[in-house]
Amino acid sequence: MPLGLLGKKLGHTRVYDANGVLTPVTVVLVGPNRVLQVKKKTDRDGYDAVQLGFDDQKEHRLSKAVNGHIKKHKGAAVKRIKEFRDFSKEVNPGDVLGADLFAIGQFVDCIGVTKGRGFEGVVGRWAFRGGDMTHGAKGWHRRSGAIGQRLFPGTVRRGLKMPGHMGAVQRTSQNLEIIQVRPEDNVLLVRGNFPGSEGDYCIVREAKKISIDSRRHKAIHEARKKAKELASGKKDDKKAAAAAKKK
Repeated sequence: MPLGLLGKKLGHTRVYDANGVLTPVTVVLVGPNRVLQVKKKTDRDGYDAVQLGFDDQKEHRLSKAVNGHIKKHKGAAVKRIKEFRDFSKEVNPGDVLGADLFAIGQFVDCIGVTKGRGFEGVVGRWAFRGGDMTHGAKGWHRRSGAIGQRLFPGTVRRGLKMPGHMGAVQRTSQNLEIIQVRPEDNVLLVRGNFPGSEGDYCIVREAKKISIDSRRHKAIHEARKKAKELASGKKDDKKAAAAAKKK
């Protein structure tokens, strides 16, 4: 895994660019992330990784195993610990990472846990249309209908969509653009939304599909630059036409 940080989803807002274009964003607190341990391929671990800790915690609320691991590497008690493999930035135990690890215009993948919906029927969980709303269809308006297969094979297929627990699963939203970086507040403003409630922990990592030095990244920004230039040219033409009419 390339560069990444542990964070907390604070909420949603909107920002305006220099041309007055509105962009909905998610506010993510991504620091301070403390480096607890650095693993190297040449050591007994056998692979390269960086272990980060986020959000302060009281020692007596952690297990003896976790406390012992943190004290061994001379770190402070934290609520969340995450290991990032193949971390592309050179760091040492005790270093503090924050929002400045990322840059404006960079694409990231945000990982969060979806909101729990409890026990849900097939209409809410799988968007089934339900039964007919007609006379004689009493009690079947929001049911799934028949699930068997008659005499042969006489069993319910494995993996059939049925009522059950919905939500509270880990999901990843890919290719979200960073609109603003605020190092003084350790905050990132990310375009769009990703799974999780306000106050939930999340992971922000470099996008796997659009890296900052890829052709696709450059093509996206060049296309946006041309669109802005075209829009500004049209505005100038309209202003000139309005001024000519006044004369």
